[in-house]
Amino acid sequence: MSNEHDDVSPGGSPILLHTQEKDFEPAHGEESIEQISAHIEHYLGPISGVFHEIVSDAVHIDVHVVPATEDMPYLRLVTSGMSDLPMPLPEGVEAPQHMELMLTLPADWPIQHGDFDNEAHYWPIRLLKSLARLPHKYDTWLGFGHTVPNGDPAEPYAPGVGFDGAIVLPSVSAPEGFSHLMIDDAKTIVFMTLVPLYPEEMALKLKKGSDALLDRFDAKGVKDIIEPGRVNVARKRFGLF
Repeated sequence: MSNEHDDVSPGGSPILLHTQEKDFEPAHGEESIEQISAHIEHYLGPISGVFHEIVSDAVHIDVHVVPATEDMPYLRLVTSGMSDLPMPLPEGVEAPQHMELMLTLPADWPIQHGDFDNEAHYWPIRLLKSLARLPHKYDTWLGFGHTVPNGDPAEPYAPGVGFDGAIVLPSVSAPEGFSHLMIDDAKTIVFMTLVPLYPEEMALKLKKGSDALLDRFDAKGVKDIIEPGRVNVARKRFGLF
């Protein structure tokens, strides 16, 4: 299994190595897309467009675009399709099996198709789609505080971008109630957000744990809104941590 515990970080977190990718299989299809779309619009605002996949592997991942408003001065990108299949949980772990992911961007982030020729504009969508599909391609799962590097060894998401990994967290900028969508008695979808990390922040999390990183976020006022060039909370004046 690709999600076996190959190691434990100095901070005590199991390290899962995603090495055994499943062969291509046709996508399971959009079981909850209408409920998800209605949920997004109820809590975040009108959806202005959807980036659809042409060819889908395992699950069909769409990315819904919610433009900024006066009440919410941020651009939201929210997946649908990740939750069509349950994530396989390790024995003894109690965690949500059905998840969708969100990214929050500055209101003026370039989001037209023509903008995506520039990877510096497209990488947030690539990040959402790759992590939404990851559990279903590698028989693994995502949950609170999980970090995923961009490759091994990790590389920046795009030229000129300092982030090379991301952490999965509850959104602190979304309205109360957005985080859970009950489909039926057997299925509740949890919406989590991705916060991109600098290499030093990833190292801090692995060395000291999620709480140490989140304490630094709180101290520096870092929320779940992507701000290119934001403060690196793992850097101090004379070194790291």
